[in-house]
This record gives sequence, C-alpha cells and structure tokens, in this order.
Amino acid sequence: MSELRFTVDHVQITVPRALEAATRRFYGEGLGFAEVPKPPELARNGGMWYRLGAVQLHVSLEDIDAAANSASRRHIAYDVGDLDAVERELRRRGLDIIPDRQPTPGFRRFYLRDPGGNRIEISQRVD
Repeated sequence: MSELRFTVDHVQITVPRALEAATRRFYGEGLGFAEVPKPPELARNGGMWYRLGAVQLHVSLEDIDAAANSASRRHIAYDVGDLDAVERELRRRGLDIIPDRQPTPGFRRFYLRDPGGNRIEISQRVD
C-alpha cells in the first residue's frame, strides 16, 4: 500500500461582510501579514489572501454573525521564535491579548480574536 503525503497549501476562514475592512487592517497592519492578490475571478467576491511562508491564509466573506465565532475554540495556531517580543509588539499595535488558561507542557502561548471572532493561537515551543 502506498503512503499518502500531504502538505498544507492554505487555510480558509470566514468573517462577516460588514467586517471586511476591519479584518484587512487586523491581518495586514495588526499582525503584519503580507496580502497577495486573489485571482480576478475570485477577487470580485471580496475577502483577502495572505502568504505566510509556503502556506496561505484565505479570508472569505459570509453572511455570518461574528458573535457566534467568539465562543468557539476552533483556531489557527502560529508558531513564533520569541513569544514575549511578539506579545509586546501586538499590544503596541493595539491588539487585545487573551491569556492561555490551559497551559500545555512544551509550549507558551496566548490567543487573539480577529474582527470576525476567529480565534488565533500564537505559541512558542519551549524545552
């Protein structure tokens, strides 16, 4: 039997249409993600794409309630080399940090919520 191999190409999240501009500021200015152009046939739908190394984050627009996301534990996790420096910079940029209430051995982390209520984990591996 042959082995199946997968790599992550992109992750897609959704935000309410009314929060498109706030979400673009959050990811672009707040987190400093580099926006990449969407193909023309998809750009007319709104939303945005960001490149993070070999992986992309696709943010699509839906008619959803952001409050429904704010209670969810589903999330994207980003690994950083210096958690304290990243936290200081994100606070300086005006982002609200959510402390880790369930520490896990081998990791230090905190969370954010984007304007659409999507949960974001920022973590650093520790020995």
